[in-house]
Amino acid sequence: MKFTTYSRYSGSILDALNIQGLLERLADFLLQSGFEGGPHFHPWWGWSGDSEDRSLDALKEALLQALIESGQLTQEMLRELRGEGQGDADARRRIAELLDQLVQKLVEEGYLNLSQSPMMPGSHVEMPGQGSIDEGRQAAQQVEFNLTQKGVDFLGYRTLRQLLSAIGQASYGAHDTARLATGIESSAAARPYEFGDTMNLDIPATLKNALARQGPIVPLDLDYSDLMVHQAEYRSSCATVLMLDVSHSMILYGEDRFTPAKKVALALAHLIRTQYPGDTLRVVTFGDRAKEIPFGELAKAKVGPFHTNTAEGFKLARRLLLAQKKDMRQIVMITDGKPSAITLPDGHVYKNPAGLDPRVIRETLREVAACRKSGILINTFMLARDPALVHFVATVSQMARGKAYFTNTMTLGEHVMRDFLRRRSRRVK
Repeated sequence: MKFTTYSRYSGSILDALNIQGLLERLADFLLQSGFEGGPHFHPWWGWSGDSEDRSLDALKEALLQALIESGQLTQEMLRELRGEGQGDADARRRIAELLDQLVQKLVEEGYLNLSQSPMMPGSHVEMPGQGSIDEGRQAAQQVEFNLTQKGVDFLGYRTLRQLLSAIGQASYGAHDTARLATGIESSAAARPYEFGDTMNLDIPATLKNALARQGPIVPLDLDYSDLMVHQAEYRSSCATVLMLDVSHSMILYGEDRFTPAKKVALALAHLIRTQYPGDTLRVVTFGDRAKEIPFGELAKAKVGPFHTNTAEGFKLARRLLLAQKKDMRQIVMITDGKPSAITLPDGHVYKNPAGLDPRVIRETLREVAACRKSGILINTFMLARDPALVHFVATVSQMARGKAYFTNTMTLGEHVMRDFLRRRSRRVK
């Protein structure tokens, strides 16, 4: 006879950790913008940009910091990290093993993937023995990590939940309008059926019309004029293009303004996919030139030594919106700088970083007028309050019948969500 022996399960510290909570704490690190091309010198702005570290070693350091901030390490481990311990090799080994296990779990659950970074011949160093925080660091620097689509979706969901809780929204649905239609949810008096209506019949009203017409005769013959349908609130669909400024100033002066903008884009994408399936969202970045980027590349998007070609951004956004047959079309622009570049007819880019160049402004406002003519709203979220910039944005809002929001990186997401959900004109101070 075969016997099976059961023993008590002894869990590890990994089982007690909140993996999703740690991933949420790592959101800024995972979505950090960096600077296109690394450190860069510009005669106007000087040196800027850091060399972005996407190595496994950097990920472990970020995980360790998140563990410390969340209070999920034992007191013994914390003392060892602070240098207050007795140099216990076993405690350091357990910390290193925990970090390895955390990375492995994030990979196994599909939030991250790892890839070997290109190495020069002879640059690989084999590290013998057990890994630790100090040992194997050079090997860990040869492995890069990337967010998977599941990881991007999760960060979008968590950002959306934080933003909705910040503005006091408990639930959300489709975009309300002042018109009525024949839908599934009845909320108004019935009316006679017209060709093309949804066959959401008001049975009592229909039978009443038939009885009034022919009397209580069985079988009851229904006529076209007897049909009555329920009315429901008409829910419209909306096509949105989110324009993200990738010019130099979005990461200048020691403040990263681009990472919060990317988090807003992820939250909007999750909101639309889960609650507004009839809506669409496209993302356009604009620096020296404008281009559409897929959501799969949004987490890796960076700013660079670029000017602000707002006109080309509007032109590309308008082309994307006109290709979609939606009831509403809008542009949501997040920027912190005045237009400083335009694309000339021959394809060259004319730049003037000194200020509001009349030629640049004229071409930009021409694109704004084209958006208005096409029925496209432009809502602008400004991360700066330069007087000349405020005047320009006010002109754009007036021309495009949109709204101007002057905000900062801390409240940007909250204001974007309010505007998208409530759809009413107001200025956030």
